[in-house]
Amino acid sequence: MASFIIEGGHLLKGTITPQGAKNEALQVICATLLTHEAVTIHNIPDIRDVNNLIQLLCDIGVKVRRCEKRGVKNEHTYTFQADELKLDYLESDEFVMKCAELRGSVMMIGPLLARMGRAVIAKPGGDKIGRRRLDTHFLGFEKLGAKFNRIEGRDVYEIAAQKLKGNYMLLDEASVTGTANIVMAAVFAKGTTTIYNAACEPYLQQLCKMLNQMGANISGIGSNLLTIVGVNHLHGAEHRILPDMIEVGSFIGMAAMCGDGIRIKDVSLKDLGIIPDAFKKLGVKIKVEGDDLVIPRQKHYEIQSFIDGTIMTLADAPWPGLTPDLLSVLIVVATQARGSVLFHQKMFESRLFFVDKLIDMGAQIILCDPHRAVVVGHDRKITLHGGRMTSPDIRAGIALLIAAMSATGTSRIDNIEQIDRGYEHIEDRLNALGAKITRG
Repeated sequence: MASFIIEGGHLLKGTITPQGAKNEALQVICATLLTHEAVTIHNIPDIRDVNNLIQLLCDIGVKVRRCEKRGVKNEHTYTFQADELKLDYLESDEFVMKCAELRGSVMMIGPLLARMGRAVIAKPGGDKIGRRRLDTHFLGFEKLGAKFNRIEGRDVYEIAAQKLKGNYMLLDEASVTGTANIVMAAVFAKGTTTIYNAACEPYLQQLCKMLNQMGANISGIGSNLLTIVGVNHLHGAEHRILPDMIEVGSFIGMAAMCGDGIRIKDVSLKDLGIIPDAFKKLGVKIKVEGDDLVIPRQKHYEIQSFIDGTIMTLADAPWPGLTPDLLSVLIVVATQARGSVLFHQKMFESRLFFVDKLIDMGAQIILCDPHRAVVVGHDRKITLHGGRMTSPDIRAGIALLIAAMSATGTSRIDNIEQIDRGYEHIEDRLNALGAKITRG
């Protein structure tokens, strides 16, 4: 188990560019299974979850090539060609167990069901942040005519359909991965599929745009009502992944806590939604210069209150609401603000438990229940102090890293493989700004 050793108290200064979006990458890479032609994807992040998915595609016979530019390997551009899939391996215990270890592999089900007529799956892995049910995926597949059964003697399920048929469906929740999976299955379904209460995150929009480039017929992109007219086949395409909005938000948090003037380049501002506004509610100043965000050094930042003077509440919600992936970072930022704020994590019941580690570092936080926490800001009068902690998931891990960089003394964060799942070469990029982080 790898660790970060962080020497706190160093100010960060300079320019940093966000990686390609992890959540979009997992979707669009799985979508390459829908065609036998080559699909080229740019700005793929070099992170553990994405690399594991790429390896999984290689294992099932997808030809994966890292592209070159003027004779030099481009670490972020790949071409995928799924023209010779290993059908026997797709049903093997080895493949199913590999899928079970990688949450993103769940989005292979829709493409495999659409193209091959069947898929064998086990419960996928990922962050331990509470229940992340797959009902939405399977209810959508059933609406398209698929059947699934437990295979006796194996802890796996088979989902199959001779021919998917378009249908109307009202999703029980606006699940991003569920919507992506159903859309990818529906592109080959006979007739028209209408998905109401569909997720509409920018990454889901990007998936739909790429599928349309490949020959799909999807309308309503950007809304919660998607219409997919089935087609017979898809062809190759070229696609560029958006900057990772969660990494942009993480860098805003770092700049607020321990920055001496940070520029975040090429953020695709139009796709950030209310993320900048959430930090502004905590008093963080953000300047927009073109498509860059500049966060100046602030000795103090003050939490706003509502118009009637009541305590500020920040709650997660499906897009275009505040993404739950940034609540951990916002909580850390609030610990050094002036004022108090209530955080309401509605979507996952285990994601706030990491605040115990912040309390051990000196933060004033009241954990009301698994979904709510009140942070009383220190106004920088009391700094956090270093300690030893373990990263429970990707987003709590980066939040703890921010806390450790702003703290006095030295901290150690174990299980940083969790952080590696979502953040590309993070210690190298932050050390270039002035951080003191070593990998142990």
